[in-house]
Amino acid sequence: MAARLASRSFSLAKAASQRSPSRLLSTTRVVCQETTPNLGSVPPAPKPVGAFRGGVVGFLFGFSLASSLAAYHLLEEYKLASAALQSSVEELQTSTQKVSAHVRRIEAVEKELKALSESSASKEDISRVRAEVKKLYDGLHVEQDLHALSKKEGTTVRIV
Repeated sequence: MAARLASRSFSLAKAASQRSPSRLLSTTRVVCQETTPNLGSVPPAPKPVGAFRGGVVGFLFGFSLASSLAAYHLLEEYKLASAALQSSVEELQTSTQKVSAHVRRIEAVEKELKALSESSASKEDISRVRAEVKKLYDGLHVEQDLHALSKKEGTTVRIV
């Protein structure tokens, strides 16, 4: 009987498709009461034996991907830090060169100052020379006074 119903529904569907180009939905009692034969249940898809292996492989893949990204970022930060350190070392080098140039200038000025201080007169030398100049100046005035007196008529100068 099921075979007869199946052939009848097949023939009805064929006739309906020939009559109109659109698909018709049949709700007749015969078609509604028709039951599909039990072909059996679909067995669940067997899980592959390597499921644990797949989880481990996925974990290792994710871990290696995250590690490589972390290493890349660490390398970039290392490059930036290295460049900053290099620039600060270069700045330190230029400032060190400037300081050493200033030190050389200061040493040259100190040498000149030492040479000038050795060649200049001290306070004792100046006071001794001042005393000698004063004696000479006083002696010169005395001689001028004596000379002026000797030119006058009738004056004699006697030096004791």
